[in-house]
Amino acid sequence: MIKYFQKPLDFLLFSNVFISLGALAQGLVTYHLLGFAASWVVLVFLFFSTLLTYNFSILIQQPKNPEFSKYHRVRWIFKNYKLNFSFTAIAVLAIIPLFFLLNFKSQILIFFLGLLSLGYAIPLFKSKNRKFGLRNIPGLKLFLIALVWAFSSVLMPYFQMQETQNLNISVFNLSILIFKRFLFIAAITIPFDVRDIFQDKVFDLKTIPTIFGEKKAYLFCQMMLIVYLILLFVFRNKGFDPDFFGLAFTIILSGWLIFKSKWEKNEYYYFFYLDGTLILQYMMLLFFNFII
Repeated sequence: MIKYFQKPLDFLLFSNVFISLGALAQGLVTYHLLGFAASWVVLVFLFFSTLLTYNFSILIQQPKNPEFSKYHRVRWIFKNYKLNFSFTAIAVLAIIPLFFLLNFKSQILIFFLGLLSLGYAIPLFKSKNRKFGLRNIPGLKLFLIALVWAFSSVLMPYFQMQETQNLNISVFNLSILIFKRFLFIAAITIPFDVRDIFQDKVFDLKTIPTIFGEKKAYLFCQMMLIVYLILLFVFRNKGFDPDFFGLAFTIILSGWLIFKSKWEKNEYYYFFYLDGTLILQYMMLLFFNFII
């Protein structure tokens, strides 16, 4: 029975379809919180751009002898190299026409985030005869990931709505929304760095866990989630409404999942449960709006 479910689960998680659905869900969260109908162009672009970014980043960093990797995900990806390459090609073909359906502000944003993503994945810079990417800059890896996710899932829907809807949101409230999204993404990303702490040390990646240690990294996660809850409480424009409880529930559950995570946990814990909170957040918004 376990083997029966493992194959489709491996496909969903390791092909990066699941994390791409998470990006789509985060776009839906933004539309829901701002109170407007979602644009299918933005949502589909978020899905395929995430699929492209994650697959491209993995495929260009193929390790030596991936079939002997201790990570099941790495073994699966390069065993199914043609499949993942095909998904990457499909993502490219999908986002090209979608890009021209977006407004100018969104296109500029995508260009900026695309440069950050390339700088993250590819060693474009050189210092003392050594090439490096943005992720090799001490402590920057986490913030780049969270920044790209927060800007893409909040600003892209916002820019599109500016053109088609009568938006009534101040720059301050928009900034709070982006910052909360940044805190959420950063918090659920750190456990992945904790899991990879020994590998990152080998490749000289200065992540939060390699710089400050595992315990302080987990503490940092919880502090960010606490700040999120404080901001959620202080800037509750509609009072203690269903959205407040939906977001608060997701953050508390995320904090518990992070608390329970350790580097020796199997990969499904990280790629299903922690990444799954991206989708769960939207589901909880719908659930609490249904029952309250």
